Amino acid sequence: MELIKPSFGLIFWMLIGFGILFFILAKFAWPVITKGIASRNQKIQDQLDEAAKVHAELENLNVKHEQMLAEAKAERDSILNEARAISANMKEEAKVAADKEAQTIIEDAKKAIHFEKMKAMTDVKNEIANLSIEIAEKVMKEELSDKEKQEALIQKWVKDCNLN
Repeated sequence: MELIKPSFGLIFWMLIGFGILFFILAKFAWPVITKGIASRNQKIQDQLDEAAKVHAELENLNVKHEQMLAEAKAERDSILNEARAISANMKEEAKVAADKEAQTIIEDAKKAIHFEKMKAMTDVKNEIANLSIEIAEKVMKEELSDKEKQEALIQKWVKDCNLN
């Protein structure tokens, strides 16, 4: 029963022991403990401040990233539109050049056809003239085979020439 109801002496020595322990702890341990806790609180606060700063910088970087992404998209769209315009312009220029070349080829072909036609006409006229001369020669040989016919023909030509 002594443990349930401690005696006065036991309580006295327990209080003195507790007081000495409290004094030693208060004198030597608590300042170190409180200093460690304060240091730890300061480190935690510094880390929280640093985390907040990093978070703010991250937000700033995200905003800059979004801006750069938007600028890149706008530049990409601009480049694509410019490329489309250049492509359309090149197609149009190629079409115009092809039309001009086709027109030149057509004109050259028309000129060549005209020259070939004129050459053919000249060849036909020359052939007709040669045939006419050959026919005239044959007719003349036939008619001039006789001396009387020759003299009559010469007289006729002289009358037709009628020299003034």
